[in-house]
Amino acid sequence: MNEQNVIYGINGPVVTVRNSHSFSMTEMVYVGEERLVGEVIGITSELTTIQVYEETTGLRPGEPVVGTGSPMNVTLGPGILDNIFDGIERPLKAIEEESGSFISRGSSVSSLDENREWAVTLRVKPGDKLNGGDIYAVCPETPIIEHRFMVPPALSGVVESVKPDGNYKIHDVIAVLRDENGNTHDLTLCQKWPIRTPRPVKERLQTTLPLITGQRVIDTLFPVAKGGTAAIPGGFGTGKTMTQHQLAKWCDADIIVYVGCGERGNEMSQVLEEFSELVDPKSGRPMTDRTVLIANTSNMPVAAREASIYTGVTLAEYYRDMGYHVAIMADSTSRWAEALREISGRLEEMPAEEGFPAYLPSRLSEFYERASMCVNLNGSDGSVTIIGAVSPQGSDFSEPVTQNTKRFTRCFWALDKALAYARHYPAINWTESYSEYFIDLDPWYTEHLGEDFVKYRRRISQLLQEENKLMEIVKLIGSDVLPDDQKLIIEIARVIRVGFLQQNAFHQEDTYVPLEKQREMMRVILHLYRKARQLISASVPISNILQTGLFDKLVKMKYDIPNNRLDMFDEYTAEIDKLLADLVAA
Repeated sequence: MNEQNVIYGINGPVVTVRNSHSFSMTEMVYVGEERLVGEVIGITSELTTIQVYEETTGLRPGEPVVGTGSPMNVTLGPGILDNIFDGIERPLKAIEEESGSFISRGSSVSSLDENREWAVTLRVKPGDKLNGGDIYAVCPETPIIEHRFMVPPALSGVVESVKPDGNYKIHDVIAVLRDENGNTHDLTLCQKWPIRTPRPVKERLQTTLPLITGQRVIDTLFPVAKGGTAAIPGGFGTGKTMTQHQLAKWCDADIIVYVGCGERGNEMSQVLEEFSELVDPKSGRPMTDRTVLIANTSNMPVAAREASIYTGVTLAEYYRDMGYHVAIMADSTSRWAEALREISGRLEEMPAEEGFPAYLPSRLSEFYERASMCVNLNGSDGSVTIIGAVSPQGSDFSEPVTQNTKRFTRCFWALDKALAYARHYPAINWTESYSEYFIDLDPWYTEHLGEDFVKYRRRISQLLQEENKLMEIVKLIGSDVLPDDQKLIIEIARVIRVGFLQQNAFHQEDTYVPLEKQREMMRVILHLYRKARQLISASVPISNILQTGLFDKLVKMKYDIPNNRLDMFDEYTAEIDKLLADLVAA
């Protein structure tokens, strides 16, 4: 070890080394006698600045700093799924067995279980030509997910030898590859990848497939595409975490990566408990069989919080490269931005708006740009969809993190405190939210659900906007002065809001709603509106129409009609026609 590589100064998670020229930018280092994990974030001719990912209490000047020669990276291999990691991919279950309920500093537990054996099936034979990303072996990582072992992206060559099918540990060599220069490379069951470097792909594709969530307000009014980005901003208590839980359980992604970034410890423990109890509706297996949890609570070191979302998106890209559709839930990017602000302050950098560093927009864009629908190096299709929660203080959407997130996401699900307190779930405000994926996704909706779906959605949106304008008048002078046709808009909008947009996460038929049922619900609501408007134009008072009870019945149809009994909607339209025809006859 170079004698000069010792700690010169300590300022919270920021450590400096003086007169050292042996480190490189973003290199992973071990700091102090306890070998705390750190990363080089600044180099001058005099000082090397290191960001330490563990608690620095008790660290002293003069303690050694040792370089690793490689950037901050994660280990990729079987055993990632059904695991819980901290922000720098240390397995919390294994650490608990070693040091108890609290993480000891300098813990050197391997990210993946090095003693566990996996039932590996080889896919190649000697003489085969392999390129980066090609699959050379597989194993069942969980009962529902097959792990595919891929050649590292920068490597290519001819297979020189392979082991027979059997049980192997992650560091066992199962094949040997000889490159064009004659050098041999061992292929094991794991590989390393730097967390700040996106994994390469062959081609990025246009986002043309929706991420189907079963949540009506999202699927119908504000859809997000596979490989797309979405933001869920909302103040305290508006249901950001609850919404992400529901998306994680029901969306049609193959694998879920949930990053708890700077959240409260009790909330994070609730997440862990709930995920362990959830049953995957697609397979009937526990949800954890296709879920990765990264827990970095608010009392954990602030620098590790900054790294956690990069760790999460790197794991997501790894499974995307296997050909899976992955959804990553980042909860919340505001806490991550606060970690950036704290570290920036320690570095004495010039602050920008509200004290955040000037590079906040570029860091947010780096993160969200890693979402993609793409053709992988091995020719398979895969996607990473990023859904980031934002926690603006006081529900102020004009603060820097929310505003910069809007620049880099194409879907914005604004949570409303008034809706949340009124028990309207999901509390997504339909006037402030938007989606820019309609042009990309409408062809898919038209092909699979018919042209009517898109027409219904546009008409529903128009009615909600008209109601919003009318309610401004109602607040000033009351609803009695409105003509009947405008009163009808307010009544049908109530049916849309309560009967369609509001959803019960604990009701068997309403927690997840297929797109076909969503289309039929819109059809019946708009059928009632169209028929009622005809009656009003024929001078039938709206009070008479309301007395039929049809509006209240349509509010409850989400519960009364099972998801597999779409034929019952025809009975509703027939009843609407009959009761309204009776009104005309009377």
